[in-house]
Amino acid sequence: MKEQPPEYVSPFSIKNVRLFIYFRVFFNARFYYPIFTVLFLDFGLSIEQFALLNVAWAATIVLLEVPSGALADTLGRKNLLVAAGALMVAEMALLCFVPRGNPNILFIIFLVNRILSGAAEAAASGADEALAYDSLQKEGDVADWSLVLERQMRVQAVGFIIAMSLGAAVYDPDLVQKFIDLVGIDTHVSQDLTLRFPVLLTLVMAVLTFLTTLQMQEITSDTDSQTIEFNGNSLHEAIKAFKHTLQAGTWILKTPIALLIILVGLVFDSCLRMAVTLASQYYRLIQLPEASFGLIGSAIAVVGLFVPRLARAMVNNRSPEFNLVVMTVLAVCGLAGMTLFLPLIGIIPVVLISAAMYMLRFFQSHYLNQITSSAQRATVLSFKGLSMNLAYGLVGILYSLLVGFLRTNVESSGAHAHELTAEAIENVVFVKAMGWFPLYFSLTVAIVLVYGAWQRNFHKGGRRISR
Repeated sequence: MKEQPPEYVSPFSIKNVRLFIYFRVFFNARFYYPIFTVLFLDFGLSIEQFALLNVAWAATIVLLEVPSGALADTLGRKNLLVAAGALMVAEMALLCFVPRGNPNILFIIFLVNRILSGAAEAAASGADEALAYDSLQKEGDVADWSLVLERQMRVQAVGFIIAMSLGAAVYDPDLVQKFIDLVGIDTHVSQDLTLRFPVLLTLVMAVLTFLTTLQMQEITSDTDSQTIEFNGNSLHEAIKAFKHTLQAGTWILKTPIALLIILVGLVFDSCLRMAVTLASQYYRLIQLPEASFGLIGSAIAVVGLFVPRLARAMVNNRSPEFNLVVMTVLAVCGLAGMTLFLPLIGIIPVVLISAAMYMLRFFQSHYLNQITSSAQRATVLSFKGLSMNLAYGLVGILYSLLVGFLRTNVESSGAHAHELTAEAIENVVFVKAMGWFPLYFSLTVAIVLVYGAWQRNFHKGGRRISR
């Protein structure tokens, strides 16, 4: 019988756990998020170039997501996190000092930035969580993982609120000028100068991220014998990493409960994330002023201060089935509410969707870490990230096809269709497209639930999840 520790060890007394929280906050506090699209355009890029850059970013993540997880499991989680921090510093330094004026050179530099950013995301994905969980497993009690997740999400929400509010504020030259005049500094600022302020602030976060990863300590499991040791031969090491990836993928396919957790995640995340991506256009149609979008984003982020605590209580006291039902109800109500386009109070459905997304991240991390061995934890978590990004990309393609189909119908139907302006047509198409979200989401969730019922994962068979 396993001996009980002589006294309770707080998870936050464990160095790697604390650093995991710091890492998540610094890595995700991107001050340019509230003006992301506008920032790229103001630098001198076209909307087409902006779209291509996002494709490059997503493609980089998809290509490197699982290989990075395998490398984290083999070469060490800390090494991958240090690489992620260094890549973040490089990507932000490029934006801070990129020269303006030559569109071609500008696009190339921004392309390198997006590739570095995607590589950093892939390197961090899975490795940070795996290192923290293994540290808790070795030095504390894994039952406290839900407490760690709660603290991490709440602190990260605070960081996000600050980044959203401050990033939008320092980007506005008029607001910055008023502040400078208030403190009595005799100088003039322009948009050419303030457009770099959010990027400079994010560079500070990048440096803090890198310094945080340097303080982390690699954890070697005493019980897992699957850990791969390298002999210095690059080809041999690559083959071993590839085999490790295949082993983790095979384990997911042969472990129905793990596959179900990932399927639920990709179905929820892809649809809800796409709805949130379209939020700015939705806000316009529910009569919210554009100047308020940054404040709205910060206000919605407040949800992250409360939902993690609720989610922790749910995983500790409720069954996975109950938690899935609650998350589904929130998501369906949110998506259905958005189709009503209610003026002003239409922000409530977005809050419900945000709450469902916070729950999803919490539940996935809690349940998937619970059933995954240390030797392949980072790789399995990377498979989760890969599947969610691929599903999100697929939904994006389906949405583009749907919009094209609806636009053709709107332009060719009705006697007054030719009298509509281009903006009015886009608005009509957007409203019609949003009407498909609840239907698509309900259908895909139903398919996953039928699979879950068939496998009887929630009650028997496979590896059961505990509360």
